[in-house]
Amino acid sequence: YNDYMAYHYAFMMKVATVREPETFSEAAKDPRWIEAMNEEMQALRKNETWDLVPTSPHKKAIGCRWIYKVKHNADGSVNRYKARLVAKGYAQTHGVDYEETFAPVAKMTTVRTVIAIAAAKGWHLHQMDVKNAFLQGELEEEVYMVQPPGFKSSIHPKAVCRLKKPLYGLKQAPRAWHSKITQYLHQIGFRMSKSDNSLYIRSDSASPLVIILYVDDLVIGGEHLIDINKVKTLLSDKFEMTDMKELHYFLGIEVIRTPAGIMISQRHYILNLLYKFGMAECKSVATPLDRNLKLDADSGTKACEPTQYRQLIGSLIYLTITRPDLSYPVGLLSQFMQTPRDIHLDCAKRVLRYVSGTMDCGILYKTAMPIRLEGYTDADWAGYKADRRSTSGFVFSLGSGAISWSSKKQPTVALSSTEAEYRGAAVAACEAVWLKRILKDLGVPMKDPTSLYCDNMSSIYLARNPVFHARTKHIEVHYHFIRERVLAGDVDLQHISTNLQTADIFTKALGADKLWQFMTDLGLTIPDLPSLRGSTEETTQ
Repeated sequence: YNDYMAYHYAFMMKVATVREPETFSEAAKDPRWIEAMNEEMQALRKNETWDLVPTSPHKKAIGCRWIYKVKHNADGSVNRYKARLVAKGYAQTHGVDYEETFAPVAKMTTVRTVIAIAAAKGWHLHQMDVKNAFLQGELEEEVYMVQPPGFKSSIHPKAVCRLKKPLYGLKQAPRAWHSKITQYLHQIGFRMSKSDNSLYIRSDSASPLVIILYVDDLVIGGEHLIDINKVKTLLSDKFEMTDMKELHYFLGIEVIRTPAGIMISQRHYILNLLYKFGMAECKSVATPLDRNLKLDADSGTKACEPTQYRQLIGSLIYLTITRPDLSYPVGLLSQFMQTPRDIHLDCAKRVLRYVSGTMDCGILYKTAMPIRLEGYTDADWAGYKADRRSTSGFVFSLGSGAISWSSKKQPTVALSSTEAEYRGAAVAACEAVWLKRILKDLGVPMKDPTSLYCDNMSSIYLARNPVFHARTKHIEVHYHFIRERVLAGDVDLQHISTNLQTADIFTKALGADKLWQFMTDLGLTIPDLPSLRGSTEETTQ
């Protein structure tokens, strides 16, 4: 295991040493990026992406810019330097430049579920990248764009591009591409999951093949490598694809396969985050929040720069993809993004200090584990100081690591702890039903009721016994959904001691010992850092 971790760190070190330019003027100084931009322009011309036409007084041309990305091989070496021309779609006008725009992307819960099943059943996971994916679609609207930086026509310098194909950045481009790829996947035998429209399954053999689609990135999973390679060939015959081989790095998520299982983490993302906000040399703390601190909109003495605060919270939200222990603190701090104050920024920086000491943490999905869906649900009654609303949280695991979790403030005030717990359990029951549908699509049906553990006996009685209805008319009718699921045998609501209630981590700030106990229950691998364990949780930035 340690040898494999060393291999992965070597891989990430190679990834981290290559810097990507942020502007065209910066990229124009490097011949490798100039070559990448020329390659992109050749592809755009080959696909007849636009025609140069005179400017029109009736149509406003939107802008465009270059985006630069280094693509890596499985061993961390550079595969290619990729430059992508992106339209500034935020300048488009609805009803003029576009109509429908919605295109689904894979839910992160689905991604984690597939990885967990792959670890338990020994599936192969491979990744493919579609070159110029959006150019595969058809553009129906009349859209004009300025000429790309560095590639203006010397003959017609004032002309604009009338787009014939959807370009990256256009609001309607993802929808056009999704329709194109979905149509082809149906032709080669895949069906779209009704529970996640970016999950495709082919069940024509003993072991299903699955494809997860996230815009132009595809993850292909299955038991037999020969079946995966056949699908790769079919896709490459239709679209220009790059075969990334085994899944190692996907949407900023590091996927590490070890003899013990598959671990997902965001260590490289954390390093970039710490450098971005000037916290690379900060001192670590043992917990993300002080247990005794109560925050509201009027806390603190002065307002802070909102842009910096919003960028930091937005970055931390993405980090919760592999770090369920951050869900509650990030959810709490995200409520103050409108008018943040100095104490809110200090708390956000404390979260970064906690993250800096736990950057090696990741969720481990163990090999050869029985696949069994179970969950925990909890609520903190009237925990918010300002409006006395409650926080509800849940988590579901599939044999080992967590695959789905939530920490969310309830929409209305609960009049009792029983009501708060009952509402939280109802939301968890909805997630359990959805997860069972996803698992059935993936060829892993859950026939037994899903165990859902709750530490409030009154809410369990309320779900099982309608005699309590006369005293609970004020509870909105749709929250009785959990009672129907219990009676139908989909969910089995069981009592658990508060000391063992893993979902407690999603509803309140915890001390170091309890926090680390629940992190272990969630499947998070925790590095043994004596300096972190010895730091006090009350330390603030």
